Amino acid sequence: MKIALRTDASLQMGTGHAMRCLTLADALKAQGAHCHFISREHPGHLLEVIRQRGHAVTALPAGKLSPATENDSVQQPAHAAWLGCGWQIDAQQTGAILASLQPDWLVIDHYALDQRWETALQPHYQKLMVIDDLADRAHCCDLLLDQNWFGDDSPTRYRNLVPLHCKCYLGPEYALLKPEYAQLRESMPPRDGSVRRVLVFLGGSDATNQTSKVLEALMEPGFARLQVDVVIGQNHPDVEGIAAQVAARPGSTLHQSLPTLAHLMSRADLMISAGGSTTWERMCLGLPAIVISVAANQTSTNVALMNAGYIDFLGEMNEVSVSNVADAVRHSLANGAMLKAQSSLGQKLVSGIGAQVVCQQILLR
Repeated sequence: MKIALRTDASLQMGTGHAMRCLTLADALKAQGAHCHFISREHPGHLLEVIRQRGHAVTALPAGKLSPATENDSVQQPAHAAWLGCGWQIDAQQTGAILASLQPDWLVIDHYALDQRWETALQPHYQKLMVIDDLADRAHCCDLLLDQNWFGDDSPTRYRNLVPLHCKCYLGPEYALLKPEYAQLRESMPPRDGSVRRVLVFLGGSDATNQTSKVLEALMEPGFARLQVDVVIGQNHPDVEGIAAQVAARPGSTLHQSLPTLAHLMSRADLMISAGGSTTWERMCLGLPAIVISVAANQTSTNVALMNAGYIDFLGEMNEVSVSNVADAVRHSLANGAMLKAQSSLGQKLVSGIGAQVVCQQILLR
């Protein structure tokens, strides 16, 4: 089976879309499928990462990440600027590639694309899968995945946005996680609520350097006993500055551009994290977290998770101060029972086998 995947990564949009598509492609490849990525060369792209994982990739030229002007009379998706060009141009360029590939499935994971783009490309694919989080635009797909959680609202968010025949996989039980998360989950003992080691990861790009804010908070003398693992991605804007902060704090280790956080998560007792797809990875491993939204689209999910007792959510990054982070760490250290409850709740919500479930659905259709 031939699968084409249209997704992007950039300094502006981060790496989460491309990385979860990579996880799905890895699962499909393990079952004998051939996966071909189509992705723009935006600053911060992951084209080489995709190639290193053994998948074919065709690069589209970088565009300007600015407000779209095409067809201003038609309402554009809220994130249309992330595409780097008008949707018609992208459809033409993508269509030329798909015409030679003739894929069985086209998978798209892009907030800037909607049913107009999907309809224009229908001659070039047999079935369409959409990965989304926003439920803010219509799609003409056969399969839709939204791995986020919105409490009781989760099952109905796409009711009027997809065709009646579309199969929807909604919720973290279908989260696209690498297989090592489910494997580690099986071998890990229950967490006891004590905190000895903290994992810090504020997203694959962390364009506003929230990592520095968190490290400043962890410099408090009362946290000196904590071992701290700090992870930054290849697009981080101040690698030298973070390295200096880590070096100045005894018991801290810096990690860069890791292929997976699974093993660091398995040995951590608390995570200070962005509110994106990492959420489901740490919940699978029962890792309690203090969460900061680093993008506006993360907030609603994290508010729902906080209200249900899954996480300690501090708010959007511009609202969170160094003292807010320090207060949250102190609260976690003093409330082991709370951390144990978060750990148990998270593992009940995220099984870790979502990629395998979705992969089988694609291969069977």
